[in-house]
Formats: sequence, C-alpha cells, structure tokens
Amino acid sequence: MSQVKLGVIRETKIPPDKRVPLTPKQCRELSDRCAGIEIFVQPSDYRCFSDEEYREEGIELIEDLSDCDVLMGVKEVKIDALLNNKTYLFFSHTAKKQPYNRGLLQSIVSKGIRLLDYEYLTGEDQVRVVAFGRWAGVVGAYSGLRAHGLRFEGSQLRSASACHDLNELKSELHKLDLGKTRIAITGGGRVAGGATEILDAAGVMQVSPEEYLSREFDHAVYTRLDPWHYTTRKDGSEFDFGHFISHPDMYENSFRPYAVRTDLFVACHFWDPKSPILLTPEDLAGSEVPISIIADISCDINGPIPSTIRASTIADPYYGYDPVSGSETDPFRDGSITVMAVDNLPGELPRDASADFGAALIEHVIPELLGLKETGMLERASITEGGALTEGYAYLKHYLEGKE
Repeated sequence: MSQVKLGVIRETKIPPDKRVPLTPKQCRELSDRCAGIEIFVQPSDYRCFSDEEYREEGIELIEDLSDCDVLMGVKEVKIDALLNNKTYLFFSHTAKKQPYNRGLLQSIVSKGIRLLDYEYLTGEDQVRVVAFGRWAGVVGAYSGLRAHGLRFEGSQLRSASACHDLNELKSELHKLDLGKTRIAITGGGRVAGGATEILDAAGVMQVSPEEYLSREFDHAVYTRLDPWHYTTRKDGSEFDFGHFISHPDMYENSFRPYAVRTDLFVACHFWDPKSPILLTPEDLAGSEVPISIIADISCDINGPIPSTIRASTIADPYYGYDPVSGSETDPFRDGSITVMAVDNLPGELPRDASADFGAALIEHVIPELLGLKETGMLERASITEGGALTEGYAYLKHYLEGKE
C-alpha cells in the first residue's frame, strides 16, 4: 500500500464554491481506516463545513500544502495557486476544449502536474463513479416548483440555498398548490433521478408517457421521458440507444406531442450538438405549447431549448424569455416563459452534495490512490502527467497550443 499525504484545498474560483470533496467526518473515517493516508485541510472561511468542524474531527488545518502528494478540490484551481509537480483532482472543464480554461491547462502542463478530472473517473463499465448529478436534479426540480409558486400561487418557497439540508428543502414543498399542473422531465440518469425524487416528495403523481399523452387528470402529474420518447430515427428504423449515442445526427425531434401537453418542463437530458433540438422558437411562440416554466438543468446555451439564452445564478436564478421577440424579459411577466438555468445547482445544497460525493470518492477512488485497487481508473481520468498530455487526451494538443 502506498503512503499518501492528501490535501483538501481551498476553493479559489470566483465566486468560490461551498462544496468540499471530503466532509470532516469522512476525513476522520479515512484517517482511522487507512494507515497509508494522512489528510490535511487548507483553511477556508467560505466552505459549507467550517474549519472548526474539521478541527473537531482531529484533522490538521495548514495553509501550506506543498508537502502533500495529492491535492483535491471541487472546481477549477486558480492558476497562481497551482503547486508544481503535484497530483490534482478537480473538475477542470478542459477536456471538451473549453476556451475559457485553455490557460489553466497550459499552466498545469508547464508545472508538471498530473491532472485527474473527476468527470472522467469511470469504472470498467465506463460509467462515472463520482458526480453531483443527483443534486443538480434535486435542486433544479425544486427551483422549477418554486418558480411555479412565485408565478401562479403567490407561495414563497425558500430558495434551496437558504435551506440547511435536503430535509429542510423537502419540508418547504408542503406550501405548494400545483393544481392540475403537468410536468415533463427529459432524461434518465442521475440528474433525472434527483428531479423525480423532489416531485415524488411534493406529492406529484408519476404517469407513463402513454398516459401523459392520452389522459386528463384532476391533479398535478409528471412523466419522465427517455431519448426514445423524444427522438425518432429519420429512416423510420426502431430506436437503438447505442446507435443514438454514436449517430445522434440520424435522429429527429419527437418531443412536440409532449410539449403541447406540458406546463412545466424540467430538462435533465444529456445533449449532443449533433442531436435534434427539442423545441423551436416557433414552438414556444405558438399558441399550442402551454409551457410557461422551464427548469433547464442541462443548461445548454443556444442548444436544444431556445429559451436558454444564458446561464442564471444561485443569487438570481430566474429570467424571462419573450417567445415572440426571443429576448430576455422580467422572469414572471405575463406572456413570458420563466427560465431557470443555474449551471452550478449542487452548490445550493453543499453539505448533502459534498457528503454524497465524498462517499463515492472513498468507495471508488481512494483505494486506487492508495494502490489497494488497480482498474485503470486513474489512468483513464489523467488528462496530463509529467508536463504533457496523456495518450488518451492527445486530441487536446492543438487546443493546448492555442491553435483551435
């Protein structure tokens, strides 16, 4: 077993994120359970867990983490805070050639850092092992219901960020009176699972896609739609999920039958730019589509949903979309569509989200770091090592060099 000094870094991205990769109790658990690991935490006055909570668990807080082998955070690290020749784990947002983080990747390479990106930590089945998706779905669906209360009911649900934890958030839901609201969810992964968790807690009945299209109800209902519900093959062949993932351009939109029977749309799907769009500007401008609130958890700007014209923020989560002009308006103006498009939703329930994330790290990733397991997971997630891109991410060469 390897001996590892692990440092939990202070978040440096502005605005700083309150989440942590490991909670105080998880740090204590690891220290007690694994003789091969020492854990140090950089002080922070912004985390959802205070410095004192770490101290109470006997975890040492130190400013200088240069003696650590592995440094672990959540969001991108500020360039001048990067330490040379270390192993870092965080969400880097570089592997899809995001132009705003090219400088970060260049600095990581120049400093000889091994970068492991959480997004690419996968099991042998290629499924991600650590993610905040459930919490994006939880908060996104709650924010959509909160928008309904603000717009139609005069009910004032507290924002998710004002709730201490998930239990407190769910206790707010009793304030709602959704009437006969019809809600459609797109997607079938962790994000959609979080969204359905909240709708179930709110007492909204789930119905099948077939019932959603064919029946009327005297109470609120929701349905969850998979890609084979909202897309079809252009050649008329039977839907095949593997084929859809590989050839999304060979499919066309079939969401409209659901859209014309939906009041609140909760978008939890993954969208490939080659996939069909779900709604056109004409759909939203016409009289047949009654959607008045869109909680776009996927938040693909200028993507499959035309009303998502920008990301919103935790502090100011809603804006309006005028379907006639295509321009932004006040969020609850008559005739507008209320849009929620916060792109860091798990940050609104940071204590719960952090505990969930840390548990997955302890189960799947820490054993690999300590050499107790070897599945190739760390190699698959390593974007850089030893001052260069790794083989699996060599496609980033031109991006790294500023040539694309």
